[in-house]
Amino acid sequence: MFLLPSTSKLCSFHPPNSIPTRVLPYARPQTLRILGAKRAGKRRYPSEKKELKLKHKEIAGDVKNKYEGIWRLSKLGVSVDKDPGKDFLGVSDGLLEQIAKVLEFPVPSMLPTEAFTVVRKSFDARKRLKEPKFVYIVEMDVDKLLSLEPRAWDFISELEPKVGLVEHMPEARKSGDLINIIQDFKKVHQGFVSRGSVNNRSNGSEGSHAHPTATKPKIAVVGSGPSGLFAALVLAEFGADVTLLERGQPVEQRGRDIGALVVRRMLQTESNFCFGEGGAGTWSDGKLVTRIGRNSGSVLAVMETLVHFGAPEGILVDGKPHLGTDRLVPLLRNFRQHLQQLGVTIKFGTRVDDLLVDNAQVVGVKVSDSVDRQSNSQKWGYDAVVLAVGHSARDFYQTLLSHNIDLIPKDFAVGLRIEHPQEVVNSLQYSGLATEVRRGRGKVPVADYKVAKYVSGKDGEEPSGATSRSCYSFCMCPGGQVVLTSTNPSEICINGMSFSKRASKWANAALVVTVSAKDFDVLNLRGPLAGVEFQREFEQRAARMGGGNFVVPVQTVTDFMDNKLSVTSVPPSSYRLGVKAANLHEIFPIHITETLQHSLSVFDKELPGFISKEALLHGVETRTSSPIQIPRNNDTYESTSLKGLYPVGEGAGYAGGIVSAAVDGMYAGFAVAKNFGLCNEGIESILGKARSAGFLEY
Repeated sequence: MFLLPSTSKLCSFHPPNSIPTRVLPYARPQTLRILGAKRAGKRRYPSEKKELKLKHKEIAGDVKNKYEGIWRLSKLGVSVDKDPGKDFLGVSDGLLEQIAKVLEFPVPSMLPTEAFTVVRKSFDARKRLKEPKFVYIVEMDVDKLLSLEPRAWDFISELEPKVGLVEHMPEARKSGDLINIIQDFKKVHQGFVSRGSVNNRSNGSEGSHAHPTATKPKIAVVGSGPSGLFAALVLAEFGADVTLLERGQPVEQRGRDIGALVVRRMLQTESNFCFGEGGAGTWSDGKLVTRIGRNSGSVLAVMETLVHFGAPEGILVDGKPHLGTDRLVPLLRNFRQHLQQLGVTIKFGTRVDDLLVDNAQVVGVKVSDSVDRQSNSQKWGYDAVVLAVGHSARDFYQTLLSHNIDLIPKDFAVGLRIEHPQEVVNSLQYSGLATEVRRGRGKVPVADYKVAKYVSGKDGEEPSGATSRSCYSFCMCPGGQVVLTSTNPSEICINGMSFSKRASKWANAALVVTVSAKDFDVLNLRGPLAGVEFQREFEQRAARMGGGNFVVPVQTVTDFMDNKLSVTSVPPSSYRLGVKAANLHEIFPIHITETLQHSLSVFDKELPGFISKEALLHGVETRTSSPIQIPRNNDTYESTSLKGLYPVGEGAGYAGGIVSAAVDGMYAGFAVAKNFGLCNEGIESILGKARSAGFLEY
């Protein structure tokens, strides 16, 4: 029989002091948190240690009442044998043991699980660890803990904040989906919203235009990717008359068109892996990771909204959340139905050919049927146009130039997509634990990787001509397949995709090298669309090397490293339209190829076995991000060149991925609504200022 220690901690109980706190709906709580120095432990400089010590004292003094609010416990490691596995998101006995260690509570089983909430769970299998483990972030509700286990009082009394490990929040984190956030916003500002929808248009900030309107503002949203969908959702919830224009097809027809491409090699230029409902991210891995702040209010709002439309709740907890195409399709269908219930007019198969401009202001769009190109074009009038096209809408970039709209060339990255058997990647990352993967149905996640190499070009042993550029893995798809993302039959461009279980026997990732205007100049490509022509040049080269018919040129990694082409057959590939052995050194300029070679050798040192005869390189990956950016006002989101035009999302150069694009569309929707007098405050008053995705090298 196990007896409790007879200590005063377990025998005494003191009721908590009552200190009133003000709870704001959906406001981001001020977490008492310090970001640690880049150097950790003994590697810190004496000055850093002194500063850190002072900050420890500072946050200890900031805790007004330990017995109220929330304590966040981070970096709780649970070994694989003590954890139920990747799909379990509750509080297990193994996790209770780790919580008890932090609290110095002697009997973990006495801690009530109801007092703890898992807010993040990830899997850490880095080689420097003694053993792989699941790592948790847990929030502890003090009121609930003390009501269920009063003997925890004295243990809480001795709990002190620790940088990055133990943090106190005076109130629980408030979050909600975008629909509820807007409804609550309208309740608070009910008088203004009801008047604004039929009153005058707000002046906004300097540079915005204004004119009186006695009806709902008519707003066109061009593109139904994440930024377009979220912009349309915000505007419709605020009562605007929204029309969503999409050149591609709804997901049901789009799926059939993609099937025809894969099976019968029939490319629909307006409905494919890039164009159609949901944007390019629909037929991808469906990654929801982002570098704009995973715990930010804006990102949480997007994630909660995705759950509202059918995403599993696990994406709110998973350290590396992803959906997969099979889950994105029904989610988008639900999203569409909600927009239609709000009165949004959705026009699929409708191509926007031009903007209608009067007196330096957008007054509408010129459209045509993207399926029947012989049909007559039509002119539709709107008060504003939210431009949410993707980064493959090259034709519309030309349209913007015809109206003298500023386009700024932007750095991006190009390269090749590498594919390994998934079992190889599992073994590289997990060693003996690889058997627990079981094609996505096991205890641990399907293994992935992220690699990067910064090349300065100053070391004589490094690639010639490679100055200040990076090579890194991009859009890694564990348990996935390589797919064709070309929008023109004369070009080859590829990407990766996965389904939710990631059960494929292959793993693929792009290995890409950063490029800039200097690289465009080498090919005598200049002007705002030099980056677009740069992409097109290598996509056409890849198509010629493959011999046409969407066949992709490939080369084993070992041959690529030796710059040779073996006559033997290449390893199997997940790419379903066929591959052809080729010397991929003939695609890119020498400095890009040498950077890839040098980086591969470095990656092989980090992951021994990364270079192998089983690894196959596919050409080419060029559309990692938009090659241009459309300048806009930071506050109003309005184009600096044309009034009434609001460029948003990845195609405008302001996002990189599903979540950041959705956040950008959401903030733009609020900005447009504010400019038209539909609301008196921007979303910043609720969720804080948005962080820009910008250009991400790593």
